[in-house]
Amino acid sequence: MRVGYGFDIHAFGGSKPLIIGGVLISKKKGLIAHSNGDLLIHALIDSLLGAAAMGDIGSFFPSKDKRYKNIDSKILLQNIWEKIKLKNYCICNIDITIIAEYPKMSSYIFSMKSNLSRYLKISIDNISIKATSSKMIGCIGRKEGIACHSSVLILKK
Repeated sequence: MRVGYGFDIHAFGGSKPLIIGGVLISKKKGLIAHSNGDLLIHALIDSLLGAAAMGDIGSFFPSKDKRYKNIDSKILLQNIWEKIKLKNYCICNIDITIIAEYPKMSSYIFSMKSNLSRYLKISIDNISIKATSSKMIGCIGRKEGIACHSSVLILKK
């Protein structure tokens, strides 16, 4: 068994839509990022890579590489998961926490879990996604951005 942890944070801004966990949340208020800015998927990728001792998202998809400009983060996730599966791992469970004052996430969580289940071809019962606020503290509390933590347990088959 191997455990991995990932974290990502992005500031609001730019002209991209807000997409979290593959779910379109807002067409008007997105996050500043090289890819499509799906910080939930970015944190998940880092937790998977950490569990497999394979580095981090930037070592596979550098932000200076124009091939990844505005790319859909689910493509990055599927690419990484294929590499990890080649090492004969399966996912036992995923646990994710989104930290945001805005927007409220509760109505989107089931769709996020459904998307991850589909992208990774694992049972939705093995995916937990929670959301909390920062209680008006710091940059998240000032509604300047969103953060996400991810942990994952993988197992050799």
